[in-house]
Amino acid sequence: MESGGSAFLRQLSSGGGSEGWDYYHSKGGSKRWGKKGNKGRQRMGVGGGGEMMVAKKRVMVVIDESARAKHAMMWALTHVANKGDLLTLLHVIPHHHHHHHPRGGAGEEAARLANSLGALCKACNPEVEVEALVIQGPKLATVLSQVRKLEASVLVLSQGKPSPFCCMFRSSSEDFVEQCINKADCLTLAVRKQSKGVGGYLVSTRWQKNFWLLA
Repeated sequence: MESGGSAFLRQLSSGGGSEGWDYYHSKGGSKRWGKKGNKGRQRMGVGGGGEMMVAKKRVMVVIDESARAKHAMMWALTHVANKGDLLTLLHVIPHHHHHHHPRGGAGEEAARLANSLGALCKACNPEVEVEALVIQGPKLATVLSQVRKLEASVLVLSQGKPSPFCCMFRSSSEDFVEQCINKADCLTLAVRKQSKGVGGYLVSTRWQKNFWLLA
């Protein structure tokens, strides 16, 4: 068993559309499936004509099988990511789903989910590069470490309806969102789609909770 949740799946979209999962080893001994290539980073600098070149940003979205995670992903794609940006879809598999390698059982399901959502994002907005990561490990620690490692500019999370007993205790998902907002080394946005009758989204940040965005 590799430590620190280092076993993971990776897929990076190319201009031609969806690619298959190819196996290779990285220098750190982690296992990856995907296409080796440019991570899409670009530093800010001055162009030949003296104009400023704006750096691309990486928008990371934590995904899972839930509808609310898909809503948060689409919100990030339409409201946060711009042309040329890199959208990273991160799916974390808990350790109790462990198999000998991520291609077995839960890993295969997670790969199919990441591949499907990645293809959906690419179809909806071809101008945004899409990357899908599936990592096995503790969810909070894995998300925070990937934010640092990949130098994400924005982290987008899905949030559910608050527990009716929130004055006494928070659910595990609420606690996860709150800790990400407070500890992640980038701007973190928790998003919940409102009901059809109300419309819009509720967005929470470190500074403001459940801000209603009608869009």
